[in-house]
Amino acid sequence: MLISVQALRALAAWIVVFHHFMQVFFSFEADNWVEYLFSTRGQVGVDIFFVISGFIIYVSSRGKRLTMPQFLLHRLVRIVPAYWLYTLITAAIIYFTSNVMPEYGLSLKGLVMSLFFLPTENPAGYGYYPILPVGWTLNFEMLFYVVFAASLMLKREWRLWSVVLAIVVINTLFAHQPFISNFYTDPIIFEFLLGMGIGALYRRYGMPQGRWWPIALALASSATILHFNDPSGALRFLAWGLPSALLVVAFIGMEARIGNNRVFKAMGDWSYSTYLLHVIVLWSGNYVLTEQFGLPPYLALAICLPVIALCSWLSYEFVEKKLSRQLKRLLPAPRPLAAAA
Repeated sequence: MLISVQALRALAAWIVVFHHFMQVFFSFEADNWVEYLFSTRGQVGVDIFFVISGFIIYVSSRGKRLTMPQFLLHRLVRIVPAYWLYTLITAAIIYFTSNVMPEYGLSLKGLVMSLFFLPTENPAGYGYYPILPVGWTLNFEMLFYVVFAASLMLKREWRLWSVVLAIVVINTLFAHQPFISNFYTDPIIFEFLLGMGIGALYRRYGMPQGRWWPIALALASSATILHFNDPSGALRFLAWGLPSALLVVAFIGMEARIGNNRVFKAMGDWSYSTYLLHVIVLWSGNYVLTEQFGLPPYLALAICLPVIALCSWLSYEFVEKKLSRQLKRLLPAPRPLAAAA
C-alpha cells in the first residue's frame, strides 16, 4: 500500500469524524465558517474512500491468480469482523440505553439486513441506513466487491471493462427493478470506477513524482470540492467524485516525499476502524460529557478525539489485524501468476 494513499485515507476518515461531530453536538447548525464547511462538505470523505477503494482493489489484485470465492472470502474476513462488532455494539446501546443515540432506531429485520449488507429503511425512518448508519457505504463496497469478483472469471484484459459495464447496468437498469434495491441508483457508485481507472494507469505507466504539481492539483481539487454545498446525485459525482479522484492522483504524486512517514501509515491502517467506531464515541461523549456533566461541545470533542484514536488503534490491532489474519489462515492464499503458471 502506498503511504501517500494511506495518508489520504486517514484524512478522509477524520473529515467524516468532524462532519458527524457537527451532527451529534450541533445538529449541523453552524455558527462559523469552519463549522459550516464540516457540516456541508464533510461527507466528501466518503467519496474519497470510494475512489481509494477502487484503486486499491484493482492494484492489489493485479499479478495474482484469484478465484471469485477466494477474493470474496478474503474481503469478507477483512471487512466483516469489525463491522459486525460495531453494529452489535450500536444495537446494544440503542436497545439498553436509547437516550445515548436518540436519533437511531433498531429492529430485528434491520439488524439482520445490516449484518448482511442488504439496504433497507432504517427503523428510525430517515432513509436507507443500517443500524450502524455509517455502514451505508459498505453496502456499496460489497456490491462492488461482488461485481469485481465476478470479473475474475474472465480474461484479464476484459476485467476492467466488464466491471464498468456491470456497474453501469446495475445503476441505470437493474436497480430500478424490484429484485435489486433502488439504493444502488445513486451515481456515487461510479466513483469506484474512477479509482480502478487510476489503478490501471498507475500499473501500466506509473505515476510521475513531483514537488509542485501534486500540491497544485490537490489545492485545485479541494477548491472545487469546497465550492459545492452538499451536492447529490449526478452533481455529487461531478463536483466531488471527480475532484476526489484527482486528489488521489495528487497524493500518489507525493509518494516520494511522504512515503516514509510512519504516522501517516499508522493512521491509514486505523482509518477503517476510525470510520466505524467514531459515531459510537461521539454519541457516548455527547451523552456523558455534555448532557450529564455539562461540558461545552468543544471540550467534549477534545476528550473524544484521543479516545477515537486509541480505540481505532486497538480495533486495528486486535480486530482487524489479529482476528482477520487468524481467519485468513484458514483460507487458501492467492498465488502469483508466475507461480501459478
